[in-house]
Amino acid sequence: MRLAARLRELRTDHGLTLEVLAARAGVSRSAISIIERGESSPTAAVLDRLAAALGVTLASLFAEEAREGASPVSRRAAQVTWRDPETGYLRRNLSPPGFPSPIELVEIILPGGARVAYDTPGTRAVGVSQQVWVMEGRIELSVGEATHRLEAGDCLAMRLDAPVAFRNPTRREARYVVALAADAVRRGSAR
Repeated sequence: MRLAARLRELRTDHGLTLEVLAARAGVSRSAISIIERGESSPTAAVLDRLAAALGVTLASLFAEEAREGASPVSRRAAQVTWRDPETGYLRRNLSPPGFPSPIELVEIILPGGARVAYDTPGTRAVGVSQQVWVMEGRIELSVGEATHRLEAGDCLAMRLDAPVAFRNPTRREARYVVALAADAVRRGSAR
């Protein structure tokens, strides 16, 4: 329900109707409406399209609006988690909720054999830089035509200006941290 409320809040803050967001994101109006009512759990790919159309990072869909007096500490028990219904991948926002910062940290647990693809570079309203640091396991990270094979301890820096896909080629789960920074902070995307 938190995701549903946050998506609706960002859409209305940007002054967008369901129809306009649907056209920008390439997601049907009815699908967005169902997501906003909390009646459907969207996939990571759908959420990425919506975030790109809103000019925010995917992590922003799970974050709280920046506010004065927000704690700079993010306690594990209060960190928001979400599981992709399609792949089973689990994401946890690590950044302090509501604390204004240009950096967002997210922990990902990618099940063995899972693949998550994001194909929104052309629709992204704001530039995003990202670094991926593998803590456990192995992943194959494709950025455009290039594929990087990363193992525990490896870190890859990239721009989100090409299609990106994360794949766990093993049977064991992989765990990694993603650090994101948007080029420009837009209303509704501040951390």
